[in-house]
Amino acid sequence: MKAMNRSMMKTLFGLLLTMMLVFTAACGANTSTENQAGSNTTNTEQSATNAPAPTEAAAAYPLTLEDETGTSITFEQAPEKVVTLVPSETEAIYAIGAGEQVVGVDEWSNYPEEAVSKPKIGDMTTNIEAVIALNPDLVLASSSMNTEAIAKLRELNITVYATNPTTYDAVVAKIENLGKIMNKQEEAAAVADHMRSVKQQVTDAVKDAEKKSVYLEFSPGWTVGSGTFLDELITIAGGTNIAAGTPDWYEVSAEEVVTQNPQLIIYPIMEGDPHPIVAAIESRPGWDVIEAVKTKQMFAVTQDPLVRVGPRLADGLLEVAKVIHPDLVK
Repeated sequence: MKAMNRSMMKTLFGLLLTMMLVFTAACGANTSTENQAGSNTTNTEQSATNAPAPTEAAAAYPLTLEDETGTSITFEQAPEKVVTLVPSETEAIYAIGAGEQVVGVDEWSNYPEEAVSKPKIGDMTTNIEAVIALNPDLVLASSSMNTEAIAKLRELNITVYATNPTTYDAVVAKIENLGKIMNKQEEAAAVADHMRSVKQQVTDAVKDAEKKSVYLEFSPGWTVGSGTFLDELITIAGGTNIAAGTPDWYEVSAEEVVTQNPQLIIYPIMEGDPHPIVAAIESRPGWDVIEAVKTKQMFAVTQDPLVRVGPRLADGLLEVAKVIHPDLVK
């Protein structure tokens, strides 16, 4: 086997990270305060004379929230030093205007650009010593991906807030909760409103459209089924996921995909020539009869926004919707 260059290795590790996240997410708990939370912030009223525009109320501390692990966490004030263990949490904390409080991120946090230069605390395996050295007030984690790290950090009395959203709305709720924690309600509300607006835009655009059958392959030979946010995004975007008959992220049955005969095939943009997923598709026996292959309805989409449960999930939804219904979603 030919040696992969570092860039290709990072891409494949990123895909593996995503695969593990989606697979383990569906195996975790289905209830959380985050998933149930709406926007509980209140707007100040505007008086009749020369009053400022309404703004979100300041956080009321102490603030107690229950995270995805069922742990109740009380914040006496907004955290001043935050470490993130997964890219989605990095993107979320920056999106709500709390980037200055970030003191450490994981190896895969590549967005926004400011996060790239932050001290690294590990990749798929968290370097506990590196986290401790940063002396954080708060660690943001994935309850499905960072299970071991969460336990170790809590044993050391380090505050960890863990999430595991498996739906679009749960991602929105997570961002609103982070706004409360960081006393950035107004900024978080703006992000949440944008995400809801994009979802409504797509929903309205495709509501009367005939659903198209879609096959997603986000790692060579692997697809995603029911009970995941990726399956939900296809549905919102006016498609039907042909893999929805099986839950979680799983290895595809080449024969089953031929039987399902999808109209569209979607896969992530990846480095490499030839593209590893396209090369695999083109080499599979019998796949040349699939409608999407015959009609060349195979589309590459930007990977990170679609597979990270953060604010850019709205961008991922919009991109998928444009692929499925390009005549309706602009």
